[in-house]
Amino acid sequence: MKKIISGLFLFSAITAFAQEAVKFQDLPFKELVAKAKKENKLLFIDAYTSWCGPCKMMEKNTFTQKAVGDYYNANFVNARFDMEKGEGREIATKFGVRSYPTYLFLNGDGELVSQNFGYMEGSLFVSMAQDINSPNNKKGSLKERFAKGEKDPEFLINIMKLNSSSDFDFAKQASERYFENKKKTEEFTKDDVGLLLFFLKSTEDKNYKTFTERKAEIIKFLPEETYKEFDNQIKLGKIVEQSIDQQNKRINDDYFMKTAEPLVGKHDAEVKLNQTKLSYYEQNANFPEYEKAALAYYKNSEAFEPNELLKAAWVFSEHIKTVSSLKKAAEWAEKSVMRGETSENTYILAKLYYLTGNKDMAKTYAEMSKNMAAQSQKDSTLADELLKQIK
Repeated sequence: MKKIISGLFLFSAITAFAQEAVKFQDLPFKELVAKAKKENKLLFIDAYTSWCGPCKMMEKNTFTQKAVGDYYNANFVNARFDMEKGEGREIATKFGVRSYPTYLFLNGDGELVSQNFGYMEGSLFVSMAQDINSPNNKKGSLKERFAKGEKDPEFLINIMKLNSSSDFDFAKQASERYFENKKKTEEFTKDDVGLLLFFLKSTEDKNYKTFTERKAEIIKFLPEETYKEFDNQIKLGKIVEQSIDQQNKRINDDYFMKTAEPLVGKHDAEVKLNQTKLSYYEQNANFPEYEKAALAYYKNSEAFEPNELLKAAWVFSEHIKTVSSLKKAAEWAEKSVMRGETSENTYILAKLYYLTGNKDMAKTYAEMSKNMAAQSQKDSTLADELLKQIK
């Protein structure tokens, strides 16, 4: 009888504990959004990974608190997704999740209305939710409200911050409306300057007019020389666009230099030209031109970050056949390995050694890459395949 009573007590305790904790619903993403819309609630998503320490602390210490469970269960549709599995990968891409844990709050149209990060104590976690769970965030689709002409500065700033990585065009439109409606009598803040520069990509953007007209206010927050450099880069962007021969998929070097040099000087014009060629020729799979541009741009490799050199070394290892160029790429990869060995840079170096005929060194670094991948639970397929080729 005592065992039965004890068992019932344990069951009751477990049940009570389960009721106190946040109830996460195991449903597909689309169904969660539909449920939130039907119930006129926001959808809360805990975006986590299996290896994230703060995520586990949230699960153990915060989600289990009664006050947290009471508020979240009453006011949100709650769900959890591992950002490295299943639908979690799509969610991470869609909303630009790059750190863990990330807390996503979506309306019934599946739009992001707020986002936060990191470990939080229960009281702060509830306080954050109370701020987010405002009638303003449940008015309906952000895009519909924007299309109807809503001009509230906080609304527009929220769109900018939440969509800067997941829907840049929408965020940019919000920035244009924000600055268009910012009266000249309203002083610019440091945040205003940051938002203006972030979304300004061309001299043809609406915000470029604000950038030029309100220069005196902007240079209160950054040196005038920096303002000038930023302006030049914007203008160079237009020259880059005009230099591209879309029909032949080539860049007109002569036109670019003739137009850009008077603006920024020969050195800066050449740097911008080579950067443009690297990006454009890689995107268009014109690797002979990419090879020439990379060898010119990275001629003085000491002036570049090892990881930037490693990116070019990887492209060479995949697409370039010229032995002398591959040897140069091996030098670039060596700089990355010297800074710190990883399964990625040791593999690239191993492949370049193999392609240039240095099989002993290729084997050494391929084995190193394989072992490091195993230790960090990463995929070692490429290193395995390279080792088979070497043998």
